[in-house]
Amino acid sequence: MEVKSRHHLRSDEVREIEQRLADRLGVELDADSYELVELEDSEFDLVLVDGDPAVLYFEEEPFLTVRGANQYEPQTRVVTVDAGAVSFVSDGADVMRPGITEADDDIAAGDLVAIAEESHGKVLAVGRAKTDGDDMVGDEGKVVSSVHHVGDELYEFTV
Repeated sequence: MEVKSRHHLRSDEVREIEQRLADRLGVELDADSYELVELEDSEFDLVLVDGDPAVLYFEEEPFLTVRGANQYEPQTRVVTVDAGAVSFVSDGADVMRPGITEADDDIAAGDLVAIAEESHGKVLAVGRAKTDGDDMVGDEGKVVSSVHHVGDELYEFTV
């Protein structure tokens, strides 16, 4: 991933990111520095929070990266998967109903969600919900499309 441009965000842009993440995820970012990194040939833009790639913009929507979600633990919009799903989700697979043990009821179809494993609560991936949270636990069907996961280019990105 090559950097196309990089610049510090204005205070109003920082407030917007902080407010949107607080509203959607219950996360309180507390940092001294916010830099927007636009990437060549990528569907993402990144926000470095105190130098760490903690926030991504996907389709103009700010959300935590996997690293960011493990640093600033989301309180809402979390889908929890069982141990059997961990290796698949970590490799970028979409999430199927049988692997889900719990999902926030306030998730709406189309929302970005954090996908965490049930043992330690570590976030493995970020995905786009294909159905509402109260309809995610069940026997069959794909319910979350993977967008970003542990070990992908975005996860390995360093400045």
